[in-house]
Amino acid sequence: MQKDEKLNITKEKLLDATFSLMEETDDPLNVTSRQIAERAGAKPSMINYCFGSRENLIYQTFQKQYMDFLNETEVAELIRSDIPPKDLLKKLHFIVAKCLVDNPKFTRAITGFILFSRDLSKESFSYPYVKRHYAGRKTDKECRLIAYEMSSMMQLIIYRKEDIKKDFGIDLDKEKELKKYIDMRIDLLLGE
Repeated sequence: MQKDEKLNITKEKLLDATFSLMEETDDPLNVTSRQIAERAGAKPSMINYCFGSRENLIYQTFQKQYMDFLNETEVAELIRSDIPPKDLLKKLHFIVAKCLVDNPKFTRAITGFILFSRDLSKESFSYPYVKRHYAGRKTDKECRLIAYEMSSMMQLIIYRKEDIKKDFGIDLDKEKELKKYIDMRIDLLLGE
């Protein structure tokens, strides 16, 4: 077996182990690198070797699950549609927000990484549509910053959804209210 093939198998085992441990626990922040490695049958050092950190492994685990979720929601058709970029962003962000709301353990576990450690030089999924919306009226850097603000604020709001419900009366567990919030955020960031 080739070295790259073994590494890919180890990565998959680490992702699967992380997912199962996250599903089993009440507090995802208590899942340790040692537990993940033990479940995967790997050395703890492989987490950093393969993913850079435990936090990035958890984030990548969510991303993998999220991509499976997105494939089930016919996002590809939505992206190929000819609806205006702003409306497309509203629909895409609603799908992502719904996934975050439906997976509170992962949301709690990845929010810190997304807000404080995620590599901002990597393009976000929103960027091409923000850029298309502005059609040259904003620079690439401005569009990337708007896309980052769009996703990071959504992440933070969903992380604090119980406080949002208590203090502002917005129940993000209800699809209608979640959609209204997403639409409001996109309108605020991209103009009405």
